[in-house]
Amino acid sequence: MDTARTNPAHRPPASPPPGRPVVIAIDGRSGAGKSTLALELATALRRHRPVALFHLEDIYPGWDGLAAGIERYRREVLDPLRRGEEAVWTAWDWAADRDGERRTTPAAPVVLVEGVGAGAAAARAGLDALVWVEVDGADRKSRALARDGATYAAHWDRWARQEDVWLAGDDVPAAADVMVYNPADGSAPADTLRVLSGLPALQEALRPEIDAGAALALRTRRVRLPEGPAPTGVAPALFEDLYAGSAHAVLLDSSNTGTADPGGRNRFSILADGSGSLGARARHSGGTTWFAAGCAEARIRGPFFGWLERVWGLPRVQAPDGLEAGFALGWLGWLGYELKRETGGSDVPAPLPDAALVHAARGVVLDHDAGEAWLLALAAPEAEAWLDAAEAAVVRLGTAEGGDGTAGDPVAAPPVPPPAFGCADTRARYLAKVREAQAEIAEGNTYEVCLTTALSARVAGGFDPWRAYGALRRRNPAPFAHFVRFGPTAVASTSPERFLRIGADGWMRAEPIKGTRGRGADPAADAALRADLASSPKDRAENIMIVDLLRNDLVRSADPATLAVPRLCAIETYATVHQMVSTIDARLRPDAVRAEAVAAAFPAGSMTGAPKISTMAILDRLEDERPRGIYAGAVGYFSHTGAADLAVVIRTLVATRAQNGQDYDGQDHAGWDLSLGVGGAVTADSVPEQEWDEVVTKAHGVLSALGSRFPPC
Repeated sequence: MDTARTNPAHRPPASPPPGRPVVIAIDGRSGAGKSTLALELATALRRHRPVALFHLEDIYPGWDGLAAGIERYRREVLDPLRRGEEAVWTAWDWAADRDGERRTTPAAPVVLVEGVGAGAAAARAGLDALVWVEVDGADRKSRALARDGATYAAHWDRWARQEDVWLAGDDVPAAADVMVYNPADGSAPADTLRVLSGLPALQEALRPEIDAGAALALRTRRVRLPEGPAPTGVAPALFEDLYAGSAHAVLLDSSNTGTADPGGRNRFSILADGSGSLGARARHSGGTTWFAAGCAEARIRGPFFGWLERVWGLPRVQAPDGLEAGFALGWLGWLGYELKRETGGSDVPAPLPDAALVHAARGVVLDHDAGEAWLLALAAPEAEAWLDAAEAAVVRLGTAEGGDGTAGDPVAAPPVPPPAFGCADTRARYLAKVREAQAEIAEGNTYEVCLTTALSARVAGGFDPWRAYGALRRRNPAPFAHFVRFGPTAVASTSPERFLRIGADGWMRAEPIKGTRGRGADPAADAALRADLASSPKDRAENIMIVDLLRNDLVRSADPATLAVPRLCAIETYATVHQMVSTIDARLRPDAVRAEAVAAAFPAGSMTGAPKISTMAILDRLEDERPRGIYAGAVGYFSHTGAADLAVVIRTLVATRAQNGQDYDGQDHAGWDLSLGVGGAVTADSVPEQEWDEVVTKAHGVLSALGSRFPPC
């Protein structure tokens, strides 16, 4: 078992030396609303410390002075401030069209610099954060002239040409730490301050604002679910009522509620989105996290798991008495397989974000066993109104037509012709890859290789991922089913496998699945298949190797004395398959960092093989450097209580709008690109033809729900 692992350890954010102010530049073209934004930010920041505000328009030497003004600003303002000294500079007398009086800008704890050129390349070495404000060109001109009147009107084109020349050689937006798409509705200052607080370089400077956000209260209502709706239909019906028009929403759906569940995995469903004044969203690709709140988005360079560590427990919330789900608001979404670059794997670029999460400042937890809905909201001006609306939606469950829980539940089949899928690998090529994997095993480079392939299809714009999810969950109920809508991408899954749970008390649990049989056509055949799986030496070997790998992953952050395997190679039965499942438990050390505990186990060993790092390298080659994307990653939540629960992304359809860049709006588009990842574990005893049969079996659940067949490959 290999133990070398890239550790995404938290690095303290850089901060200015003592005595030097934090300098935040607010840049953008004329008329973008920079001055108003700067004034509002200064007002907010002054609640906790002195703030100096500098306007570049006071230093430009005339209507042709953009370039010269940037140089004056760097030399006379930024250079002294970087030394911790008061800046003494020459103001421009616009009425006399010449240099005017000498003015000063103190080296206050925070200095806001506002104006065209505030973030110029010549100045960036003196900045701690750069904000770029963007607005439509027609709106910019009208705003600028409304503010400055006829004086500016005569010079608008003259000044705009200078901006064009400057930006042609200096891509300031690309260098910005924060982008603000200013709607001029009063929301920009609060949104900008929220994302600025997420920048590592400003963590100490904005500590009062961060601490205030960490102290937000949790408001709750406990509502009895109406009599009548079947438990299996409650979650999707309520999700559709509350979030049908939400661009970023998550349903963690225990869709086989009511079946035997000794592990308690079917008890809770969670529904949330990123809306509201405290909602947010984040995505990570290629070493950068984009953290968005309202109209503002911060670009945070660095490891994803380092970012997750900083935000996971803020605000610090304790679950109310009686809520046993572990989730009391927080972050929900996916971690893609390519995050392995941070945990010992190679860097394989992927077209979709490596991670996509929404911050739920309000949401619903359904306790199916108790027949209750917990409505949760962080304290915000709109919290009570949202709680009223959510409670009304719960009441409507009992009055929906049908009364059996099916009203509002996604319909049983997508309203388009069945997608025609194609194969990333032919059958012959996949069998050859199985043999190549066995050759690596024979050479001693690996013990087990979780080889995967992919099916893909293009469908028309009338395809609806939510309706597809409805068909999928009806045919294949599972304890870790989920539906994630994140802009142009939707994830529809009936995953049966838990990747990792971390309780607020620090107890961790992993439940890997290795070993699969399809269901039989009659009870006798079904029982024979189940017995065959339970007695299979090959499947038991697969499972036990992954159990050993996960014991090693968990103990990196756990007290070794707490490590236990209460279930080994147990058989669980689902709608379309039998599965072999084990359970590994351990308790975090008191000094352990929870985000690092997740990273130490990521990606799931059941999707890599063992040893993990060397096997991931083999997989990159065998899978032709093809990114797995969301498949083989994880979906779940990171709660403000400190708890987390993540499922392995298997039995999952990923749908991405063919016209990228458009947010979800409920309308038809040019089409959807569909992908379905499938695979199985290869060992020395594997029979290549049987491994291909397992691929077909695992794909059946999703394909049959769509009305599709496994393609001829």
